[in-house]
Amino acid sequence: MTKQTPVIAVLLTEKTRRMMLDDGSIAQLNGLGDVRWPAGPTIGAGEVDALLQGATACLTGWGTPAFDVATRQRHPQLALVAHSAGSVRTLVPAQLFDEGLRVTHAASKIAASVAEFVVAEALLAMRGIPLLHHGLRSGGEWLDVRASVPQRLLGGQSVGIVGAGYVGRSVIRLLVAFGCRVLVVDPMLDADKAAALGVTSVSLDDMLAQSDVVSLHAPVLPATRRMIGARELALLRPGALFINTARSQLVDEAALLAEIRSGRIRAALDVFDDEPLPQDSPFRDPALGNVTISPHAAGHTEEGHRSQGQAMVDEIRRHLRNEPLWHEVSRAMLETMA
Repeated sequence: MTKQTPVIAVLLTEKTRRMMLDDGSIAQLNGLGDVRWPAGPTIGAGEVDALLQGATACLTGWGTPAFDVATRQRHPQLALVAHSAGSVRTLVPAQLFDEGLRVTHAASKIAASVAEFVVAEALLAMRGIPLLHHGLRSGGEWLDVRASVPQRLLGGQSVGIVGAGYVGRSVIRLLVAFGCRVLVVDPMLDADKAAALGVTSVSLDDMLAQSDVVSLHAPVLPATRRMIGARELALLRPGALFINTARSQLVDEAALLAEIRSGRIRAALDVFDDEPLPQDSPFRDPALGNVTISPHAAGHTEEGHRSQGQAMVDEIRRHLRNEPLWHEVSRAMLETMA
């Protein structure tokens, strides 16, 4: 009997395909079976159904329409969802995990991009590079500009991390290499795991009170939603740097804005309650010189995107060869994932 050629559905928009798949990855994917590609730049629910006809695996990413129970019922042969982005919580319902659908994702490949972004924000703030640049561009005297901007060594700071998942651990590795004292808040991190990472596990209040820099990397769960409010922000040291590249919903945004406006702390924000950030958002106010803002860009690098796409092509290959998956998401993991 002739072995049937596996069908692989690519459920990516054209924009996401170009981000995630280079020529080499596309060639490898095409070599794995009968690969079906979307016809146009976008992809709707109707086309998803057409592409999934007979497919044993599919490649998904940013812009892929969410699955539902009915989708699996119409395509019971679908065995693997390989998600080239991070979170799968809004893509695949938990029930489908229970019914045997396997899911793998590229969250670990995004972590390096976010970690570098976090450290870059910390370095810029500690060394005052934007202020030095502006001072000279504005005509300031050489030595006066240098003297006016305090210079701090990142390796000499205490840095607090909330969440020791993929991204948190990547940030920790970089900070430990700089020589920072790293304090971590994560209920899943016991003393032995903390020691292995070279960090100290502490309570949220203790971390906020002791840190010169705080960076959020927790998922949004009932226990973490708005976990940082006015009371918690008041615990921060004067001049502390508050970085959020995770989710805005972890923080009371109004309380954070009030704290920034007071001038007591600094902030670097990559995520907001309203995205895209409205033109009239108070966070865009040029008078807020103690906050830097960015358009949810921390996880986006060209190399990172290519790594995400290749990782999922590799996962599809492993699945078709009945090999263990390297990045599989289990049903139990959903409870604590972003």
